[in-house]
Amino acid sequence: MYPLKLHTGLNPEKWATYTKTQQVLMISNELNRALNCLKSNHLPDAEKCYERAFELTDLTVEDQRWDNALKELLRFREVLSDLFLSKDIKLNGLALSVLLLFNVEAYNMLH
Repeated sequence: MYPLKLHTGLNPEKWATYTKTQQVLMISNELNRALNCLKSNHLPDAEKCYERAFELTDLTVEDQRWDNALKELLRFREVLSDLFLSKDIKLNGLALSVLLLFNVEAYNMLH
């Protein structure tokens, strides 16, 4: 795991203490923040949100509880890369929906 620049208080061990629902919700929160920044045309702030989402996603990939969904998490990270480069509002909403499908409880909490 690379050193975290934006979540300096987190490490893989601490991240693993959060429930899978909490992890998904924290990543989705960053995507939601990015969406709000994009709607307000604050692109540098949106990029920071995506960078934080990358860090949280990478921590999630490191968490062994997600081993059964590792391929899907890595594909989600690819989508996150596309979002970072394109700043597409529609793709952001789609990525958020896909992320929430990783955890039914998180999905139910937000819908």
